[in-house]
Amino acid sequence: MADVPDNAPEHCPGTLSEQAGKTSACQGCPNQRMCASGATKAPDPAIAEIAVKMETVKHKILVLSGKGGVGKSTFSAHLCHTLASDDTKEVALLDVDICGPSIPRIMGLEGEQVHQSGSGWSPVYVEDNLAVMSIGFLLSSPDDAVIWRGPKKNGMIKQFLRDVDWGELDYLVVDTPPGTSDEHLSIVQYLSSAKIDGAVIITTPQEVALQDVRKEIRFCQKVKLPIIGVVENMSGFVCPSCKNTSQIFPPTSGGAERMCEELNLPLLGKIPLDPRIGRSCDEGRSFLNYAPESPAAKAYYSIVQRIKDYCSNRKNEEQ
Repeated sequence: MADVPDNAPEHCPGTLSEQAGKTSACQGCPNQRMCASGATKAPDPAIAEIAVKMETVKHKILVLSGKGGVGKSTFSAHLCHTLASDDTKEVALLDVDICGPSIPRIMGLEGEQVHQSGSGWSPVYVEDNLAVMSIGFLLSSPDDAVIWRGPKKNGMIKQFLRDVDWGELDYLVVDTPPGTSDEHLSIVQYLSSAKIDGAVIITTPQEVALQDVRKEIRFCQKVKLPIIGVVENMSGFVCPSCKNTSQIFPPTSGGAERMCEELNLPLLGKIPLDPRIGRSCDEGRSFLNYAPESPAAKAYYSIVQRIKDYCSNRKNEEQ
């Protein structure tokens, strides 16, 4: 968990890191001597400000993946749709995938803009109880490329957490980019005093995805981020006509189930492939409303219930 100065190199380890001023990325940086001396290791005041802001948010859930293309944003969106199906709950989705913000399209909010109010940025609402914030709302076109170095990304994440008028929330779901990069370090650092409930890690069955997921799990362990569990997405294909299941991505090493057994982690569930999921995301609609009786929808409901149970038990333990 590390803060990064505005004029830092691209792969800066951050001023709070034990490696501050000591890595190859630090060579030539104007802050190198100061970082190496430990003079910059004062905590970012934004951490305390964000902790105050997050006091009105009961549960904070991160959605992570070691690899792109495994359906992480799709899961984040449908997690929020399911949580918000309870009209008594207030839910928000924060998209911190700065360079690839797909949440506005998936949530049917393309073309929407963020408005400034006296209490900060106002998120965009899908339903009365489901708010969304994404850098996609700040771009002039969905095709605009965000070409930012780490410090600028971190500054935007800080603004999302500190300056958005989230209000009273039951759940804040944070959709992160793939990997273990600046955005992950920033979100964990800035929420370090705000009690993150944990992370849901998304993978697909094949070993090439699981290999990267193991790195994501190791990241969570290093930064002391609780892991709620693992979701295996694209887990077989159920034919809508004959109901037979085919393995499109064969789990050559045993899939997420075997990995979770080895690492002693909960497997929250397996979501089968369904072409209607992709279609509903392209159209900005909830797949759960599109095909509520499908095997994939039932898997979503089961997984979300387990996440809700985890959050409820965690809150009871803290009291």
